[in-house]
Amino acid sequence: MITLYGIPNCDTIKKARRWLEQQQEPYQFIDYREQPLGKEQLQAAIEELGYDKVLNNRSTTYRQLPATDKDKLNSSKALQLLLQHPTLIKRPLLHCSLGYRVGFSEASYQQLLEQLA
Repeated sequence: MITLYGIPNCDTIKKARRWLEQQQEPYQFIDYREQPLGKEQLQAAIEELGYDKVLNNRSTTYRQLPATDKDKLNSSKALQLLLQHPTLIKRPLLHCSLGYRVGFSEASYQQLLEQLA
């Protein structure tokens, strides 16, 4: 089962959800503002992908953080920021039996579905 994490009004989330529905691929959508990811889930995503792939350093939330939060960023500091500010998680964050993915492209999702089959 695919789980897609994000926020419902995000355009990239909408594209990903629409594409999965067109492929008739069952998935679960979780709005991480209402149901935040746990420490273990975020830690697993960071370990698999790297904190720089999971943390959205181009977001408004990130730009508004104090410089002290952004200085000397590492995995553990990124984890704490992601737990405090779920909107810092790059969207969409997808989880399935093959692990985690961030972002959306039809080609990467198609490849993923082929691997899941």
